[in-house]
Amino acid sequence: MTDELVDAVADGGDAEVLGFRRLSAGFERMLAGWSVAGPLAYVEAEYFGGVGEERAAVWADGALVWGPLDVPVKRWFSRPVGPVSQALRRLGARRGLGGDEFDAVGLDRHRWTDDWAASGVA
Repeated sequence: MTDELVDAVADGGDAEVLGFRRLSAGFERMLAGWSVAGPLAYVEAEYFGGVGEERAAVWADGALVWGPLDVPVKRWFSRPVGPVSQALRRLGARRGLGGDEFDAVGLDRHRWTDDWAASGVA
C-alpha cells in the first residue's frame, strides 16, 4: 500500500488492525464489504537478505475467515508454508514446479511498493 492509499482509507485513524502495520479499521471494513463478491486476502511481506516477515488474512462473505497469521520466514526454506502462500492457496492459487503460490501469482516481480504502483500505471 502506498502512503497515499493508506491516507485515503485510514478513516482518520492510524491504529494498526489485526497486527498489520498498514491496515486501518476503515480499510478492514472495506475489505470485509468487498469480500461479499468473492474471497480476498490482505498480505504484508518484508524481506531483507532472504529473511523477513509475512502476515496474511482472508475475508469471504463479509467476514474474516482465516488469520491473521504471521511468522518470521526464510525465503528459501519456509515460504511455501508461509502466511502469504497459505492465504493465496485459500483463494485458489496453486504453486508451480520449483516455486510457491507467492511466485505463481507474480508477487516476486517487484521488490518495492513504488515499483508495484508504477507497474499499475503502465
